Amino acid sequence: MSNLKSVFLNNCLEFVQNIFASDCLLCGACSGRENICGDCLSSLPYLPESRCRICANPCVGDLCGSCLARKPLFSRTLAIFSYEFPVDALIQSLKYRGNLALASTFANMLVHASENFPKPDLFMPVPMHPARLRERGFNQAQEMARIVSRKTGIAMIECAKIRDTPSQTSLPWKEREKNVRNSFMLGRKLDGQHVAIVDDVLTTGSTMNELSKILLEKGAGETSAWVVARSVKSV
Repeated sequence: MSNLKSVFLNNCLEFVQNIFASDCLLCGACSGRENICGDCLSSLPYLPESRCRICANPCVGDLCGSCLARKPLFSRTLAIFSYEFPVDALIQSLKYRGNLALASTFANMLVHASENFPKPDLFMPVPMHPARLRERGFNQAQEMARIVSRKTGIAMIECAKIRDTPSQTSLPWKEREKNVRNSFMLGRKLDGQHVAIVDDVLTTGSTMNELSKILLEKGAGETSAWVVARSVKSV
């Protein structure tokens, strides 16, 4: 599926959702124009209020132990859920089963959650290598970022992934930083702008950190992470 086709399909899905009632993806009840009904939405595993300002890992205080020991290059994280059932199943349905309607659902959730969050000057999705993009047919981060950009009126930029690395999910946490090193390229300069990097899940933060490095080298003043879910770890 080309990017043009995925944009067209997403627009068609949004049109259909706005016209016709749908059933909840989790319980099957009528959910109106939404993919998830109100009851299921309220029972999802939301992150607690007490979380790290930088990486959104639950903790007591402003920063978690990991960020105190080694501060990431991105300054803060907007995350909604803990990456556990059924949110993990929904994200996997988007990524691996092509349920593109969920890109719109997650994007709308991010926009709603950002009401009291510092707004960036630009959005940028985590990129996929062209070989992976051809294999999957779409980039879920790009689909979400495009909708978030349209809903907020904030422009979206893109960078390239120039090394076809193994999937981060297939690697031990300690190897993920090395796996993405020198994997990205951005062909433009940034003039002190705040760039929000959009993705589905934040786990170790290695990809966010590497992308932040590239953006800061290109002149960004600040980077932040906008993700649907945070993979919670003990710190």
